[in-house]
Amino acid sequence: MAATAVTDEVAAVVEEYNRRRDIHAVLVQLPLPPQVDATRVLDLLDPAKDVDGFHPDNVGRLVQKRARFVPCTPAGIMELLARHEIPVAGRRAVVIGRSDIVGKPMALLLMHADATVTVCHSRTGDLPGVCREADILVAAMGRAGFVRAGHVKPGAVVIDVGMNRIADPHQARDMLVPERLAEFEKRGHALVGDVHAPSVRDVASALTPVPGGVGPLTIAMLLKNTVRAAAAAVTD
Repeated sequence: MAATAVTDEVAAVVEEYNRRRDIHAVLVQLPLPPQVDATRVLDLLDPAKDVDGFHPDNVGRLVQKRARFVPCTPAGIMELLARHEIPVAGRRAVVIGRSDIVGKPMALLLMHADATVTVCHSRTGDLPGVCREADILVAAMGRAGFVRAGHVKPGAVVIDVGMNRIADPHQARDMLVPERLAEFEKRGHALVGDVHAPSVRDVASALTPVPGGVGPLTIAMLLKNTVRAAAAAVTD
């Protein structure tokens, strides 16, 4: 659809996709333009086709630990932790960011996995001190290089969800590890996370890269949810 589409136009497309039996999965790409009421659009979406897990019915199921579809980025992070055999149960986890897309569902999944979870945000007092309590630190606030060595407990596992485009050479020299500076100088821009990788990688026991870390797993979890939606439709 055009970027100028209004709520009624987007809603009409969602309702059409809800009706079509040949469409099993629908993803409403957030954030929507400011002229579109995202709440109304998500409320209209058929929960059985909502493969990003943002319909209120799916959010409620996630809270009750009986999710139909788990939001893709948090689900990918849990898969990453499992595949690298990083223990979660009994550990302290801190999530920086309280968005409906990442922060809130991430906190729920970690809690369901028996971690003790703290959610931080812009009004958290002594944010670096709270972060240093974490055995598992998830950065998802959308601020390039915000998390630095002083936020990280030695040996912590740091998951960088951020995806920020930088074009300033001074910022690039500060934020990029040496092997990525050549890429920046060639292209004139680079993607970086919410974590200041050059300082944090010497403190953390593990740090996800940006790009190439959480992003591919988000796509994989979306495809997993799509297959589940299609399989459920066949059995109905």
